Amino acid sequence: MKHRKNKIKHQHGIIKDLRKFLEKEVTSKDFVTGVIPGRITVGNATGEKLKIRYQYNTKSGAKLIALSGSSVHEIFVITGEPEKLKELIGRFTSKS
Repeated sequence: MKHRKNKIKHQHGIIKDLRKFLEKEVTSKDFVTGVIPGRITVGNATGEKLKIRYQYNTKSGAKLIALSGSSVHEIFVITGEPEKLKELIGRFTSKS
């Protein structure tokens, strides 16, 4: 496993503004143990504003999707309280 900084695993690239969002809004929470950025793919969406969506619960926490421009980035969050994370992401989504 590569190294971590602020609970975020640093192994691959990360899309624009996502690291700042994760550090400020997600990893600062006590119920979040770690964040593992996953695969980046090219989607059909346009626009530069970062959007985060809660996808589903996993065995170790939850999967999120980040969209920025035409990039789609999978994010896996390690947490014992995925419902709190879902609520947090819901609040962020309703602001944007």
